Amino acid sequence: MAKIITQEEIAKHPCFNEESKGKYARVHLPVAPKCNIQCNYCNRKYDCVNESRPGVTSGVLDPSLAVTYLKELEKVIDNISTIGIAGPGDPFANPEETMETLRRVKNEFPDKIFCLSTNGLGLEPYIPELASLGVTHVTITINAVDPEVSAQIYRWIRFEKKVYRGVAGALLLLNRQLKCIPILKEYGIVVKINSIVIPGINDHHIPEVAKVCKELGADIMNCIPLLPTADTPFETVEKPDSVTLFRVRGLAKEFLPMMSHCARCRADAAGMLGEDLSETFEILQSVANSLPGDVSDRPYVAVATNEGHLVNLHLGEAMHVYIYKKSPKGYQYHEMREMPKPGTGDKRWLAVAQLLSDCRALLVSGAGESPKNIITSCGTKVVVMTGMIDEGLTGIYENKPIKSIAKPDAFRCGSGCSGNAQGCG
Repeated sequence: MAKIITQEEIAKHPCFNEESKGKYARVHLPVAPKCNIQCNYCNRKYDCVNESRPGVTSGVLDPSLAVTYLKELEKVIDNISTIGIAGPGDPFANPEETMETLRRVKNEFPDKIFCLSTNGLGLEPYIPELASLGVTHVTITINAVDPEVSAQIYRWIRFEKKVYRGVAGALLLLNRQLKCIPILKEYGIVVKINSIVIPGINDHHIPEVAKVCKELGADIMNCIPLLPTADTPFETVEKPDSVTLFRVRGLAKEFLPMMSHCARCRADAAGMLGEDLSETFEILQSVANSLPGDVSDRPYVAVATNEGHLVNLHLGEAMHVYIYKKSPKGYQYHEMREMPKPGTGDKRWLAVAQLLSDCRALLVSGAGESPKNIITSCGTKVVVMTGMIDEGLTGIYENKPIKSIAKPDAFRCGSGCSGNAQGCG
């Protein structure tokens, strides 16, 4: 049965109602690092606390820690009305993490507004449960309704373990996006369409996007100017000027109401729209690097290090790890353990997880997403950082932020790079 969305709910969502942006805060939970498409304007390798754009985050949360993070935020942010998931990848390239987060958060915060933003490729199967969990607002990024135009915007589309390129990929994505709009409306969910305005590519085509999406039931549209980003195919494309944006929005407005107060929010945005609190970045890192549940049966921490002073080995190149423990006299070296030999794929990482079954964390200077997920799922948290070992040990044992955390590594090795979707060599 469709959930009836009240006008009060709509009025409290700062991204959908401009009048509420200075009254109510929103929080984005960065629980979805992987993406299933590669846009020619997107680069998620970099992170700066002064940079506000989609795909950027200072940490990735485990779903089990999302509630803890929200409770910490409520201590410093008043009037949080809305909780959303917008990446830093796509929620439905990470469906298990996304849905588990929503289940946990809904149970703890039943009165909040729930929303998410997606490219729509993997959305459809999850719409019924989204509605049952109280998700009231969904944003789909649709940059074109002509596959020939879309083919210029996306480098590749990955669907059901197969990679599509060119018009074939664009058509697959478009069909799945458009299919979702009427289904979302059947469940009473408000649908917003995001379109990136790219001069010379789709700026002439956006009104047609609005027309098609309106016919399918979409409620509102957000025309976002391209933000040229380094190391992307569109880095030299100039952002649209005010005249172009006025023209595009004016023509599209004939079909859909326009959202005109977009702040191009980060995937870890927290606070009033356009006024995110800088202290939330430290809260996020602290919670993201904490250990969920009881870890009393895991007294040790493993470290990938060359010499026993710095965390300076990538997980893949570590032939041994140093094991440390906390004692009344401080942190003490316990022993060295030989790592399983390489060449066995995921079996190696399962063997590593077994080797470190008494360790609450593994500190490394770099790690692939798949090894990290396998080892972490077995109970040993993989923390990517650089710097002194003692700093990492303090972070783990005392649940403090690790200042030398290597933020960009959260998106390497196939999780969000700008490669060819085939994984790392």
